[in-house]
Amino acid sequence: MEEQAESGIVKKFLYVNRRAPHGSIYAHEALEVVLIAAAFEQDVTLAFIDDGVYQLKKNQDTADINTKNFSKIYSALEGYDVEKIFVEKESLDERGLKEDDLSVDVEIISSNDMKKLITASEVIFNF
Repeated sequence: MEEQAESGIVKKFLYVNRRAPHGSIYAHEALEVVLIAAAFEQDVTLAFIDDGVYQLKKNQDTADINTKNFSKIYSALEGYDVEKIFVEKESLDERGLKEDDLSVDVEIISSNDMKKLITASEVIFNF
C-alpha cells in the first residue's frame, strides 16, 4: 500500500549518480532534482556508482577549474529528510576510496544489492 502525503501519493524515487561531480552538469542537476522531490515529500533514495562516487568525496577544491563546488550541499540533505544514500562497494574499491573518504554518512552495498535497490524502485532517474 502506498503512503499518502498531503500533496498526493508518495512514490519511491531513486536517483542513480554515475558521473564525476565536475566537467558536466549531470551531478549538479541531479542534486537539484533530488531537492525538488524531497520538498514535495517523496520517498527519495540516492545511489552512487561508477565515477559518481567522487561526488561524495571530502575536501573537493574546484578553484582551479573555475566551477562552483556544490559538494557541501550533500551534508544538508538530511534536513530535507533525504537519508537513504547508498554507495556501491565495487565502485569505491575500483577508485581506491573508502567510506572515510566520503563527506556524508552512507550505506555501502554490493553490486548485487544495488541491482535489488534499483529493481525495487518505482521511478528511476539516471544521471
